[in-house]
Amino acid sequence: MPTRAAVSEFKFILDNIIDYEEIIQTSRFKDANAELVSQILIEAGRMCDDVLSPLNRIGDLQPAILSNGVVKTSPGFGDGYHAVAQGGWISTSASPEFGGMGLPQTLTACVNEMMAAACLSLQLNPLMTQGQIEAIENHADEGIKSIYLPKLISGEWCGTMNLTEPHAGSDVGALSTKAEPNGDGTYAITGQKIYISWADNDFTENVIHLVLARLPEAVPGPKGISLFLVPKKLPDAKGNAGVSNNLKVVSLEHKMGLHGSPTAVMQYEGATGWIIGEPNDGLRAMFTMMNNARLGVGGQGIGVAEAAFQHSTEYALNRKQGKSTIQNKHGTIIDHADVRRMLISMRADIFASRSIELENAKAIDMANATEEPEWINKAAFLTPITKVFGTEIGINISNLGVQIHGGMGFIEETGAAQFSRDVRVTAIYEGTNGIQAMDLVGRKMMDNGETAYAIINQIKEYIDNLSGLKKDLSVLLGLANETLRETVEYLISKKEVSERFGGAMPFLMGFARVLGGFYHLKAAVVEGDNGPRTKLAEFYIRRILPEAISFLVAAKSDPNEIYNFSVDELVGS
Repeated sequence: MPTRAAVSEFKFILDNIIDYEEIIQTSRFKDANAELVSQILIEAGRMCDDVLSPLNRIGDLQPAILSNGVVKTSPGFGDGYHAVAQGGWISTSASPEFGGMGLPQTLTACVNEMMAAACLSLQLNPLMTQGQIEAIENHADEGIKSIYLPKLISGEWCGTMNLTEPHAGSDVGALSTKAEPNGDGTYAITGQKIYISWADNDFTENVIHLVLARLPEAVPGPKGISLFLVPKKLPDAKGNAGVSNNLKVVSLEHKMGLHGSPTAVMQYEGATGWIIGEPNDGLRAMFTMMNNARLGVGGQGIGVAEAAFQHSTEYALNRKQGKSTIQNKHGTIIDHADVRRMLISMRADIFASRSIELENAKAIDMANATEEPEWINKAAFLTPITKVFGTEIGINISNLGVQIHGGMGFIEETGAAQFSRDVRVTAIYEGTNGIQAMDLVGRKMMDNGETAYAIINQIKEYIDNLSGLKKDLSVLLGLANETLRETVEYLISKKEVSERFGGAMPFLMGFARVLGGFYHLKAAVVEGDNGPRTKLAEFYIRRILPEAISFLVAAKSDPNEIYNFSVDELVGS
C-alpha cells in the first residue's frame, strides 16, 4: 500500500504547536511565509506520493547489488532520485549563493520526513548530501565551495560521510586511515571504511566522500583527526567530473533491512583528497554533518512510523476476524479493543515525536537567524532527544504494525515486516541511542541544567495560564513536569558525569514523554472541544504519559545497581 504524505499534520503542528510564525519574523527567513510553506508541503507531498512511495517495496525486493565493481541500484531509484533533485528537495535549506533555496530547516525537516515515510532507502541519499552541504558551507575554503556546492545542491553529485572502520565503531578516535601530504595542497588518503551509506550509485556522475583520517605525527585519539573531501572522480579544469580517483567499493553489506540503499565497505589507496577545516580539527567539522543527520535520522524514525501506521490502519479496516459487540461497529478487526489501543497509541506517539522534531528544527532556525544563546542551547539540547525518541518510536510503532497484522505480519508478502527491518538501524547509526542519551545528561547539561529548566518552566507557565481549561489533563501533565524537574535536580547534583550515565536513557525517554504531553495538551486547547485531537490528548496523557514517571524513577536509581554485578554474575556463570 503506497504511503500518503501527512501534509495536514505538518501544517497543524507548524501553525499551532511550535509557532512557526516566530521563524518568519526574523530577517533571515522573512520570505518563508505561510503561503510558501503550504505550497512546498503540497508539492513535496505529491512527489512523495506519486514517485517515491511506489519504490519502497521495489527496493526491498530488488536490492542494490555490486557487479564487477559497479553498484547497480534498485529499479526506478534513478528516476526517483532525479525527481528529488530536480524538484529542489535536496537544497531547500542550502545557501542561495550556490543555488540553494535558503529556507528554514523546519521545512526541510518536514520534507525529509515525508520522503522517509515514502521510501527510506532512497531518502538516505539526499539526507547524506544535505549534511555534507552544511559541513562544506561552514568549514571548507572558498575554492572547495565554488566547485562542490553547486553540484551537490543541484543533485548532479551526491555526498557521503566516512567515519567507521572495522576496529573503530563509535570510538571514532581509534581510526587509523592515513592522510599524507602530496606537496601540492592535496593529500593521499589510504585506509578502509565500513558501513558507508550510499557509497556509490549509477544515477549521479560523481560521489563525494567526507573522510576522517590522520595526518603524519598526529596525536592519538580524537584530537588527532582531520577531515578530507575525497571525490570518486577528480574534477577537471572546468569543475566537471573527470578521471577516477584511487578508491573503490570493496563489497556491499548484507543487511537486515534498507535493501535498496547500498551500504559499502570502501577502500582508499592513496586517493586524492582536500582538507576541510583546520588540521586535527576534523571531528568538529564532521559533527556539523552529524548533527544535521541526527535531526534527519529522528525524522526517519517518525516517517517510517507514519508509513507503518497507515499500512496497519488499512489492514485493520479491511481484515474481518471474530465478532464485534460494540455500537457503530465497522465489522473488521478495527473494532477489537487491543487493535484500537495499538492504533491510537501509534497515532499519539507519531504526533508527540513529530512535534519534538519540528520544535528542534525551529530552534536550529532561530539559532541561525538570531545567534542568541538560548536558541543555540535549546537546539543542541533537543537534538539527542529528537534522534533517540524519533527512532525508538519508529521501532516500537513498526513492531506494533506487525502485531496488528497478526500472523500475516510475520509473512513478508504483506510488507508489514519491512518497516520494522528498515527502521531498526536508525537507533544505531549517527551515534547509538545510548550514546545520544549520555550526551544529553553529560555535555548538554554542563550548563547546570539551565536549558532543561527553561523547557520545564515553559511547560509550567503554559499550564498555569490555562485558567481551568482542560484542567484534568493539565494537572496530570503538571505532576509529570515536576517529577522531571526533580530528576534534573538529582542528575545535576551528580558532579561526576559518569554517575549520570546509568540513568541516561530512561531520563531522555522521560523528558520526551513530558514534551509529548505538552504538545498534546496544546493541540487539545487549540481544538477547544471534544474532537479527535482532544481525545488523542486524553489517551496520551492518561495512558502513555505515566510512563514518564517510571522512566524518571529509573533515571534517579543508584548507578551502582548496574555495576554491582560481577561479570560472572552478569552472564550467569
